[in-house]
Amino acid sequence: MRRSSGIERRLSIYGYLFVIPFLLTYAAFQFWPTLYTIILSFSDLKGLRSDFMLIGLENYKKLIADKYFWEAIQNTAIVWFFNFVPQLGIALLFALWFTDDTLRIKYKGVFRTIFYLPNLLSAASVAMLYRSLFGYPIGPVNAVLTKLGFWATRIGENGEVIHEAFNFFRSVPMTRAIVSYIQWWLWTGQTLILLIAGIVGISPSIFESAMIDGANKTQRAWYITLPLLRPMMLYLLITSMIGGMQMFEIPFLLTDMRGGPDYKIRTMMVYFYNNAFQGGNNYAYGAAISVGIFIITVILAIIIYFMMKERQSKVTG
Repeated sequence: MRRSSGIERRLSIYGYLFVIPFLLTYAAFQFWPTLYTIILSFSDLKGLRSDFMLIGLENYKKLIADKYFWEAIQNTAIVWFFNFVPQLGIALLFALWFTDDTLRIKYKGVFRTIFYLPNLLSAASVAMLYRSLFGYPIGPVNAVLTKLGFWATRIGENGEVIHEAFNFFRSVPMTRAIVSYIQWWLWTGQTLILLIAGIVGISPSIFESAMIDGANKTQRAWYITLPLLRPMMLYLLITSMIGGMQMFEIPFLLTDMRGGPDYKIRTMMVYFYNNAFQGGNNYAYGAAISVGIFIITVILAIIIYFMMKERQSKVTG
């Protein structure tokens, strides 16, 4: 066995010295807060108290029986689904167009930049922008609709029909649609860039062989591009699902900060915030909610991974 020289040992020491600042920063701002959150989830900390007692699994028993938590999971899944499906479909369509040299699309770089620009905006500023756009009764969207002759109608006390502007944020379907659209608008550019990178990474010789065999564009996209993009699709699906579980700013600021109307826009993170930092400031139960969100996210990620892996093995096998 070869012994390490003095120079190698000194280089190893310098390596540890360079790593120590990162480890200390990670321990202070990542590991300890995570560990402390788990500890709080087994406690009774709430209100203005600073001391707490460990009470075992009481918070988790309450969480499992909490119908509002399960409704928040359902709300999160609905908003995420109607955001991710069109996001992936439209991004994939444009990725195929932008990587097809036969189409000779000009200014591809400009279009990619335009698609990606919304991703540079903060979610909070976008939420406030769209709240003003769809404002009631004199928001810009309502101004355009009323000029075109579109009004919301309701029956007055005397039976007369009253025409008024649309109150979008009093309608559950409309509010869900607006939140889903904002999420789609923000993240489609990043999805597009990643899909383009995945397509460009496919060997051109595969497409050339398919063209020689007589495959048209649709066949090349369906039988070559999509199967070879499956790892990238898996990455996008998992990361989007994780981001969907952490959806907070848009549904929080776009509504009454409690996921209205009828709490149908209250995502898991909004429900966590309402419990931990509003009302009674139940930090212990909020910590249990955050741990529950983490566990659900991990379980879903594992299920998606193995489903995609099993499907890929069937295709290649």
